[in-house]
Amino acid sequence: MEVEVLKRVLARVDELGGISDSAEYLQRTFLSTANREAGERVMGWMRELGMDAAHDAGGTVRGFLAGSAEGKAVLIGSHIDTVINGGKYDGALGVIAALGALEQLKVEGVELPFPVHVLGFSDEEGVRFQSTYLGSAGVIGALDAGMLAVKDEGGLTVEEVISQEGWHECAEVFSYDETNAAGYLELHIEQGRVLEEAGESVAVVSGIFAQARLRVSVEGLADHAGTTPMNLRRDALAGAAECVLAAEGFARENDGMVATVGVMKVLPGASNGIAQTCNFTLDVRCAENDLLESGLGVLKGRFAEISKSRELELKWEVVQVNGAVPCDEGMVADLVKSAEKVTGTARVLGSGAGHDGVMMSRVMPVGMIFVRCRAGLSHHPDEFAEAGDIEAGIDVMVEFLKRRVQ
Repeated sequence: MEVEVLKRVLARVDELGGISDSAEYLQRTFLSTANREAGERVMGWMRELGMDAAHDAGGTVRGFLAGSAEGKAVLIGSHIDTVINGGKYDGALGVIAALGALEQLKVEGVELPFPVHVLGFSDEEGVRFQSTYLGSAGVIGALDAGMLAVKDEGGLTVEEVISQEGWHECAEVFSYDETNAAGYLELHIEQGRVLEEAGESVAVVSGIFAQARLRVSVEGLADHAGTTPMNLRRDALAGAAECVLAAEGFARENDGMVATVGVMKVLPGASNGIAQTCNFTLDVRCAENDLLESGLGVLKGRFAEISKSRELELKWEVVQVNGAVPCDEGMVADLVKSAEKVTGTARVLGSGAGHDGVMMSRVMPVGMIFVRCRAGLSHHPDEFAEAGDIEAGIDVMVEFLKRRVQ
């Protein structure tokens, strides 16, 4: 690809990586100040390309070339939010790469006979609400009553946050379904080590694993750390710890399943006091829907047994479940041919990480390109992708768009 185009892509990754709600690490969550600033920056880059740029009330941004061909649009994009203390490539690279692909086509003088819309979703990670894909759900009309009722730690629902904190000034409503969208394509770092171990730059994604997010609470009795005998304790933290290890053990017993507790909060939180309450998140993923469903049932039963044996009260809240999503066969085939032409290889991988394609697949075909990342590291400040691998990924995207002209 054109050297100057690649330079702009890399510079924009760095630039967006400097926009954060924290001075100590990278963090952009749903409708935060930094999230909105990132959206404004992306819209500025869209306008530099001659695109019409806009945003919706939920903070998702969109750009398209005015006067482009009529017909169903090909959507390309990713998310602009981050996890707490995250990396600058996760999500943001996909949005910036989409702009780079369109700029490269412009340099080559290629005019596509179909419209292309670039999307930067305001929330994919689900950090604020432990409910993922709020941005992509918004553009396909999937923010239903259940999603809108989910609460953050402050007790505000998604609906209240959009109403009170939303980006309402000059906001537009984006609406996509099978009548106006031909498909959704996303470039993303692999977030795994397969490509690095294989010595390859890119892969085509075959599908996205099923995922469940839960909030679990274990309730015991606060008591004195020095005067309460061990056999009389109703220690919520000890019970929660046993539950965490049970989840880890069960996932190890079932090949292809992973279970993660990423957040744990202990109350009252005194060093000389026995914990009364322990709240924690649980993230369970696997390739098969049936295994996810049965696995959740087993884990709930094991947690209940642990709680009963310790005289604790268990609360189990399923926040969100997304089934496994296969990528569209036609898009996969075209991406494989594109990858073969660009790199000489065409590895196909499944994705254990969730992506906005999960939500977009409800109303349109989806496809994905993975780009190698160093040590497979992601959701970490040392997350990194080489310039050559990013270039290869964008070249595959460009070739894919050209191929759909034929």
